[in-house]
Amino acid sequence: MSRLRRHSPALALTLLTMIGTIGFIDRIVVNALVEPLKAEFGLSDAQIGLLGLAYSALNIVLGVGIARLAEHRRRLTFTTIGTLLWSVAATASGFVQGWHQLLAARIAVGVGEAVGLPANQSVISDYYPPHRRASAMSILLLSAPLGALIGLGLGGVVAQHWGWRWAFIVTGLPGILLAALVWLFVKEPPRGAHDGEIDHAVPGVGAVLKRLLSLPAARHLVMGSALASLVGFGLIAFLSALMTRRFGLPVGEAGLFTALIASLPAAVSVALGGTIADRLAPRVRASHALVPGLCLLAAAPLYVIAMTRGDLMPFAVFTALSTLLQFTFLGPTAGSLQNMLHPRMRATGHAFTNIFTGLVGGLGPVLVGWMSDKLSAAGYASDIALGYGMAGCGLVSLWAAAHYLLAARTLEGDLAKVREGRA
Repeated sequence: MSRLRRHSPALALTLLTMIGTIGFIDRIVVNALVEPLKAEFGLSDAQIGLLGLAYSALNIVLGVGIARLAEHRRRLTFTTIGTLLWSVAATASGFVQGWHQLLAARIAVGVGEAVGLPANQSVISDYYPPHRRASAMSILLLSAPLGALIGLGLGGVVAQHWGWRWAFIVTGLPGILLAALVWLFVKEPPRGAHDGEIDHAVPGVGAVLKRLLSLPAARHLVMGSALASLVGFGLIAFLSALMTRRFGLPVGEAGLFTALIASLPAAVSVALGGTIADRLAPRVRASHALVPGLCLLAAAPLYVIAMTRGDLMPFAVFTALSTLLQFTFLGPTAGSLQNMLHPRMRATGHAFTNIFTGLVGGLGPVLVGWMSDKLSAAGYASDIALGYGMAGCGLVSLWAAAHYLLAARTLEGDLAKVREGRA
């Protein structure tokens, strides 16, 4: 078995990005199925929003425990087992017979991803040196927009032609193959391979939290990314449904359109965010905070304009522009936070930041659904109510931008403290 495994950064990054993509497909495909699920089970928008929070619930609780185990043991074993578990749970979503079974299946997907995903950033950090980590993280984090692109596009088409149950089944099965490929062919990299001489003792949970909380830039990066995620999840949860209600698009077309005007620009945004920040870094201080901060600042008004358009073309153009700016935060944030952590803190640190991001980000669909239901009850048409709810959610990007701009004030000094052992 070990003879098949290769120490290849490109192979590891490719397969782990594919696994992350499948994970996001299995997480996001439910958003292409909002209208069929509402019709099948008689659900409200708030209940649809709760499906996203249900995914996050046990994912968040289990994430830290799994990450602590991964600091001591082979990380890619957890990746393999978790991928297998969530793929089975995602496929099982196609066989549910009621709301509570669907809720349980989505929670099970979250449990599998809690096992399979927390250590992946740590693995990639040990394959790539610090000055290339933001770019590598941007590629790894392409899994989210690529997963949304495939999940919404493919899920909508499959649901339109063969029913929503087959959408879950078709998107759930590929993860089983990817789990086998990682187990067979990817070698575990040595920890701290690009970080000089390090102490290989595993720091305690308290030390990880102290590192994250004691550095002002880390605090602001975590808060900013959580708020930006809230906006992103709120958008992607209901965009297909909004196009069906406002423009009369069938489920399949709405899913494909969502993939083209939101997921595709988001993929470009993630890919460019880390690369631009890395290239600006030698000339622009704190570029890893300034780039996402300025982009989020510009994205918020574009998002509000998009969600309140009554014609499809301006709606599509402004949605694409806002999304192109919205997701630049992912790569620079992940790279900067990994650089602030000891090599044996990274899986746990990612788990803690994922807890906060998951809790805050998971509120996005709930917030949009709640506002939509309230406005509908007040007499607004369902598409207007949902659009206003999404526009209100989009304004949170201004709050996120403020945290990134505050992080820029101390980012360089905080990284220097880590390098010099003063943090």
